[in-house]
Amino acid sequence: MIPARYAASRFPAKLMQDLMGKPVILRTYEAALDTQLFDAVYVVTDSDVIFHTISQAGGQAIMSLKEHDCGSDRIAEAVQDMDVDIIVNVQGDEPFIDKESLAGVLQVFEGDNNMEIDLASLMVRIREEGEINNPNTVKVVVDNNNFALYFSRSPIPYHRASEIDPPYYKHKGVYAFRKGALMDFQRLPMLPLEASEKIEAIRYLEYGKRIKMVETTVSGIEIDTPEDLKRAQEEWK
Repeated sequence: MIPARYAASRFPAKLMQDLMGKPVILRTYEAALDTQLFDAVYVVTDSDVIFHTISQAGGQAIMSLKEHDCGSDRIAEAVQDMDVDIIVNVQGDEPFIDKESLAGVLQVFEGDNNMEIDLASLMVRIREEGEINNPNTVKVVVDNNNFALYFSRSPIPYHRASEIDPPYYKHKGVYAFRKGALMDFQRLPMLPLEASEKIEAIRYLEYGKRIKMVETTVSGIEIDTPEDLKRAQEEWK
């Protein structure tokens, strides 16, 4: 499932921007489809423009019936009557998503016979101080078994002890949910931590869900700004 809003505060209509001859959202849809990991791939949107763009290209699109604050809510509406076990959320602004990373989050559930894992998601090591301090980059800290402890736009952990070189990880906006966890998210109200940070993954933690993080070395390019789009165009070449 690829949630796709037309409006975006930092870069309006970013999903319909041209990326070497095709809109960003279509590039992302094709990238997810090309992995051949999924029984079906859908774009879930509130936009007639995006819906028709995907449909006219021969893809599958679902029109949201309600207004939603985040991608998880949008996807939950779309899958509520589907007979599925695992749903993967790929952000519409990530046209460089790769098969190996997606396979990694799916593999988490294969050995989870006791169904202790509610979600799986991706993280990538970051080393540049500018990105560590950038509030647009969501950071995640994990325990010794790579379960998420917290997500933040602030630099976490705080680097107080100069003799220690702690790892910093960027949270990539790819989730694999058990359907039950996703449906719980839809009915549970937002709490203060999520509201403060504007990070939907925090809601799962606040209600006791377990998120297994999978490290990837593929950082890709998330298209949040016009500058990101320029970098993506160069990368695509």
